[in-house]
Amino acid sequence: MSIAIVWFRRDLRLADNAALHHACAHHTVVLPLYIHAPQEEGGWMPGAASRWWLHHALHALDNGLRRHHGSLHIRQGDSLATLLEVARQSNAEAVYWNRLYEPAAVARDSQIKASLREHGMAAHSSGGALWHEPWQLATQDGQPYRVFTPFWRKLRPLVEDVKPLPVPLPLRMLSLKDSLPLSALGLLPAVAWDKGMRDAWEPGEKGAHAMLELFADDAVGDYSVARDVPARHGTSRLSPHLHFGEITPRQILHGLGAMLQARDRKRRPDLEPFLRELGWREFAHHLLYHFPTTPTENFSARFQTFPWAADDDAQLQRWQQGRTGIPFVDAGMRELWHTGWMHNRVRMIVASFLTKNLRQHWRHGARWFWDTLVDADLANNTLGWQWVAGCGADAAPYFRVFNPVTQGQKFDPKGVYLRRWLPELADAPDACLHEPWKDPARLKRSGYPLPMVDLGQSRQSALAAYQASRASPNG
Repeated sequence: MSIAIVWFRRDLRLADNAALHHACAHHTVVLPLYIHAPQEEGGWMPGAASRWWLHHALHALDNGLRRHHGSLHIRQGDSLATLLEVARQSNAEAVYWNRLYEPAAVARDSQIKASLREHGMAAHSSGGALWHEPWQLATQDGQPYRVFTPFWRKLRPLVEDVKPLPVPLPLRMLSLKDSLPLSALGLLPAVAWDKGMRDAWEPGEKGAHAMLELFADDAVGDYSVARDVPARHGTSRLSPHLHFGEITPRQILHGLGAMLQARDRKRRPDLEPFLRELGWREFAHHLLYHFPTTPTENFSARFQTFPWAADDDAQLQRWQQGRTGIPFVDAGMRELWHTGWMHNRVRMIVASFLTKNLRQHWRHGARWFWDTLVDADLANNTLGWQWVAGCGADAAPYFRVFNPVTQGQKFDPKGVYLRRWLPELADAPDACLHEPWKDPARLKRSGYPLPMVDLGQSRQSALAAYQASRASPNG
């Protein structure tokens, strides 16, 4: 009997799982294994919201395996040592896994593959989290892309031909008796602060496909407009499911096509704006793979001399708590704390406020998002923060400073989003909801804070700092 270990990481699904597919195709039985090794994340251990999601995603995966008369074997500790020990116990002759692209994971997996082979075991890694691997796309002179549009122009014709894999049936699985209980990993918070996330999300493969169906039923039809309205369910909300590998880009593309065809729409919605957003996700992983220092260092060398303001813990805390006195910013930060997620338009606004109006370093924001987002993804988080701060690849120019008042008036004109997350201002008239400081008496009664900075003056200070850094000899 030929036995293979399928090493699950952030590919917590049964369908379109290349590692599982290849293991089942070449071996009699497989042993599904998850190893909890956050110490191997290279300084980016999962944050609290990610740990919450991981717990429930692993539970869902185990339930899926049990429906096929198997189970998920759970261990924790050093990944290589654990793989060798489990292989010895099970008499496995091969290990299969799907690739990760973070710098620490790439280095670890390369070492593990070499070590397993030195021990006489077969070791196979596969793609699947992306349409194409980061090293498969290059410019005409063989260099990695630094600008999104030509990257997407190269990638777009290639995505249609990549078909998702079915669940390999029948699934013949081996079980060992010494699996840890999921609770032993300590992923859930000791104090229950997760009600908002429980109400908002269903982690797991089933939840991912339910979210895709909801998107196909409603928001995809006017995605290009609805995606900018934070009060609407106008985006796919698939980002956490993608991060944990509960669904893949090719499943999304082909699933949407099948669902829309089944609905027999007379005018099929234009999927290109949404697919382009998935393309940005691919671009983020492309950049992280080729420029592995960017989670902590500016992509653009011109920003090495930029005069960020001194670290201000009090300002940072007010921003984190949604107490800046700027309604659109505060609504976003409270949505994040309550649900573990924030609308993308609002993410840009709160990031601009932190890095430009407060001139706090983008790394502070990236770390906070890392701890509080259920879709915290090193590639996407890095690209997003550096893009807004102006120091990243294909970034928004630094002089683009989002005005949270005009953004709110444009994308939440009736204040539906603001009233939901800022109960202090729920009864404020539309005329002053986005600028409550214009009615000092009402503002005082509400208990909502005064703005911590003047938006106009802080914008000018940020632009002056940028001009000074460009004028410096090293700028």
